[in-house]
Amino acid sequence: MTRRLRCFWDEEAVWFYFELDADGYVLRQVELHEPDGKALAAASLAEWQEAQDAGRAGEYESVYGLTTYVPISEWEGHDPQPVSADEFATVWSTARRQLQARGVGPRRP
Repeated sequence: MTRRLRCFWDEEAVWFYFELDADGYVLRQVELHEPDGKALAAASLAEWQEAQDAGRAGEYESVYGLTTYVPISEWEGHDPQPVSADEFATVWSTARRQLQARGVGPRRP
């Protein structure tokens, strides 16, 4: 079962949106800077694996970033909130457009 959630990281003022598999591993991840909503990352594990196999992982990471490696259940100090599939899809597509338009890697504020 796929789940979607979001949480806020105060230290960096970043919203994290996650699409998770049944074990809590990240399938897709979006990072948005608050308050302007600027996309910092919008990465897909499957896409990254394809890029890795093709020898283009660095190129992929420079545009879309990476997903986290640990299951979300291991994150401490965050209060995840459920997100609908439609909301995640909207956030994902908006972030991807922003990153593609920039054509360079995720930038921290």
